[in-house]
Amino acid sequence: MIPVSANLIGREPDFYHDVPEKTGVLLVNLGTPDEPSAFALRKYLKEFLSDPRVVEIPSIVWWPILNFIILTIRPKKSAEKYASVWTNEGSPLRVHSEKQLDKVKRNLLERGIDVEILLAMRYGKTSISDSIDILRKKNVNKILVLPLYPQFSASTTATVFDKVFEKLIKLRNPPAVRTIKSFHDDQNYVDSISKQVLDFWKSTAKPDLLLFSFHGTPVRSLYKGDPYHCHCLKTARLIAEKIGLRDEEWKVSFQSRFGKAEWLKPYTTQVIKNLPRNGIRSLHVICPGFVSDCLETLEEIAMEAKDDFLSVGGVEFKYIPCLNDSALGINMLSEIVIKGLAGWPSEPHAQEILDLKEKQKTLALKKGATN
Repeated sequence: MIPVSANLIGREPDFYHDVPEKTGVLLVNLGTPDEPSAFALRKYLKEFLSDPRVVEIPSIVWWPILNFIILTIRPKKSAEKYASVWTNEGSPLRVHSEKQLDKVKRNLLERGIDVEILLAMRYGKTSISDSIDILRKKNVNKILVLPLYPQFSASTTATVFDKVFEKLIKLRNPPAVRTIKSFHDDQNYVDSISKQVLDFWKSTAKPDLLLFSFHGTPVRSLYKGDPYHCHCLKTARLIAEKIGLRDEEWKVSFQSRFGKAEWLKPYTTQVIKNLPRNGIRSLHVICPGFVSDCLETLEEIAMEAKDDFLSVGGVEFKYIPCLNDSALGINMLSEIVIKGLAGWPSEPHAQEILDLKEKQKTLALKKGATN
């Protein structure tokens, strides 16, 4: 049997021949500060903005800018933004992600699929490294890694992979690992968001324009071969086609610029401010690059973008929420996990253990009889 330990993080587990190996799933989201305070934001932003995948500036140039300017000014402002969307349960991203974890577990079990599932955050708690330790202590020897980013970007998905493989190279007996690179054109993903939009429009009039706002990345990422821009455009096109929109009824833009470099265009803020003068009076915005509502959707779009649109003559602005832990969202994530697990054992392990114990009991009885 596996030795019981109160601490599942640290030393690699001992190997036991008589314990069935398990399959695990690691859902990974961006992360969140522990609380909406300047102190917590400084800690979180330092980890986030120190990632060379996120800020591709030579460290000798970036380090003093980050530590002496950005981390001096930005934490307080960011803390105020987080406070505006913080809930009694905590950060919206963490709350939604944890609910997704619980419901995906239940959904898979109802289908007869029994795997160990954990949630990790790329920045903040709980880390990818610690989560892999926990899975290994539970005798998981096959891990499916699902970053909760539909569209691939080096600054999001690839940095998750960095941390996974950084952990694996330190292990004597590393688990087999599969990664899901993107699901930007997955049929269940497209169908789920399309239905989310159509369901939303059942309770309100269809707008003059549906804006697909994706998180931006520097243009140089595109020139270096990052497929993110193409993934975003394909996602929006597939959804627009699915819900039957004409070309003039939808548009793509990019939000959340940082720094002075050129980012993917058109910028969401500029698009929104120009719409009323072009005859767009009612606007709905959806953010298909996020599976969970967070600061970027709830504060930047549902609050700031709304104010921008109404302040320049817009009449109606509505934000269409992310899938979060809705039935549509949970079914979509479950289907992606099931496809990713294809060929790996995922049946309930309890019976395997009972069968093994029965065999051991029979062998012991036979051995006693021969003695």
